[in-house]
Amino acid sequence: MGSYVDSVLVRGERVEYQAKLHWRIYFTSKAVLTLWISPIIRQMTSEFVITNKRIIMKTGLISRKTFEMNLQKIESVNVDQSFWGRLLGFGTVSIVGTGGSRESFSDISKPLLFRRKFQETEITAE
Repeated sequence: MGSYVDSVLVRGERVEYQAKLHWRIYFTSKAVLTLWISPIIRQMTSEFVITNKRIIMKTGLISRKTFEMNLQKIESVNVDQSFWGRLLGFGTVSIVGTGGSRESFSDISKPLLFRRKFQETEITAE
């Protein structure tokens, strides 16, 4: 598990599932133009975790984007997959919270498994 998630876990919180970025990030024009440095950095600095209390997502090295939401505040987890996404097993995961807030994360490997693990996670009291 990554250092960011380790640093923000609270007492009694445990990781239920950790997703990864799909290998397709290595086969883009940006990857080729940066000699594969960009996708390596993206892979190393991205964390997508479901705990027994919340969803934690972090991306970025120099400019960091974090998203943390308590499981009780999440209305739905949506998955968008193109034809190639369905065929190769990647997609965009969108978290919709109460009040209409929405965060999307692309190129997630096995996005349907991510959604299923969220649905299977038992919410524990704070």
